[in-house]
Amino acid sequence: MISTELLPLPIGGEWRLGGGDAYESLYPATGEPIARLKAASIADVDEAIVRADKAFRTSGWAQKLPHERAAVLHRVAQLIREEAETLAQKQRLDNGKPINETRALVASAAGTFQFFAAALETLEETITPSRGPYVTMSVHEPMGVVAAITPWNSPIASEAQKLAPALAAGNAVIVKPAEVTPLMALELARLCEKAGVPKGIVSVLPGKGSLIGDAIARHPMVKRVSFTGGTTTGKHIAHIAADKMMPVSLELGGKSPTMVLEDADLDHAVNGVLYGIFSSSGESCIAGSRLFVARSIYDEFVTRVAEAAKALRVGDPASERTQMGPLITARHRESIERYVELGVSEGGHIRTGGVRPHGDGLERGYFYTPTILEGLSNNARISQEEIFGPVLVAMPFDSEEQLIEQANDSVYALAAGVWSRDFKRAWRLGRAVQAGTVWINTYKQFSVSTPFGGWRDSGLGREKGREGIFQYMEQKSMYWGTNEQPLPWANQ
Repeated sequence: MISTELLPLPIGGEWRLGGGDAYESLYPATGEPIARLKAASIADVDEAIVRADKAFRTSGWAQKLPHERAAVLHRVAQLIREEAETLAQKQRLDNGKPINETRALVASAAGTFQFFAAALETLEETITPSRGPYVTMSVHEPMGVVAAITPWNSPIASEAQKLAPALAAGNAVIVKPAEVTPLMALELARLCEKAGVPKGIVSVLPGKGSLIGDAIARHPMVKRVSFTGGTTTGKHIAHIAADKMMPVSLELGGKSPTMVLEDADLDHAVNGVLYGIFSSSGESCIAGSRLFVARSIYDEFVTRVAEAAKALRVGDPASERTQMGPLITARHRESIERYVELGVSEGGHIRTGGVRPHGDGLERGYFYTPTILEGLSNNARISQEEIFGPVLVAMPFDSEEQLIEQANDSVYALAAGVWSRDFKRAWRLGRAVQAGTVWINTYKQFSVSTPFGGWRDSGLGREKGREGIFQYMEQKSMYWGTNEQPLPWANQ
């Protein structure tokens, strides 16, 4: 499965080997290597950024008219669609997601480039109301060199969500993919270059976040960082940004509540809860990992969810029947297992799951069964800390006031779900819960046209939507004098 050749990296307009240590990218379903490459070095970081700054100033990319840059982004979207199956299979190998899910992620990436191309072509500047003998305008300019630091759970989609608007705005972009999932960023860089993005405008620097990501964020030529990942790392980047007076976008962790009311359509709610926590093997920042159920239906509902969880097909990501693939690494699986053990030690009991599956070669990969714990309060560590895996904590509630209090009792505020036939009640709860995204009678649905982000420890700023382009631009006010006489001050 592995090529003996080391993969080159796009560094400052040149495809060459990184200057860091060589390592292998592993297939999570089997633990086998799928690619070999050398990580970027600190010297690579500096070279890529310096060359990116030069490309920004001299390549003409920033000076292209919006419709001209949009045409290139449309071409990227077209190329992604032309290579969709190849990219989906490579994404499957890169992080172990089931093939149906990686196909959806590739389609999402193409749609993201298409959306931002269209948004760019129709983006309007503002003429503001005049307060004197002048015309006032608010315009936006590209920043220069910006950085996109992306996670391992949905590489191609996350990278597209940062790369497309940053390029649309006219910037040069340094992409730092997760160390364990470097392949999709390399593919996107190749397609951008093929579509007509000038050399040096996109560089990809894989490696350890603590080394390469830190160096990118600290570099004086980097004007903005957009980061998706863990809250601890996000706060570290925020400190660096504060010292540099640099804007950041941080999409961080979550411990999202899913609330099932007594009047909910239980068939819809069961499927929604399952999808919300167990799709992507729970390796999702918006996973609905805290389940609150009205006490009058609690036993019935949790029984249905547990039985359905047992029936989920855990297995080979290459199979179209597979619903849950492996976790990303053996180390991450061990972390999840420790959390489940902690939940039991805190007084909880495992309703289903909590073990590694066996048979059909699953022992070779990093698989874990869908797991539901009960008997815990919302104050338990397993109810408060992000696990980032297929682990659901189920709890009953007795009143709407108690539900809102517990749902909001978290340092995280990224997403939430409400299940109810009473649209007025669902709306009231949706407005009361503190979260960047609230789903009502659905879950984990996304639109690139709708802004996304979190509150509190779940992050800063927003991605997606037409405003997403402005995240990568500086705003400028311009005054065009229309007065017939000279300014009077000198003659007073």
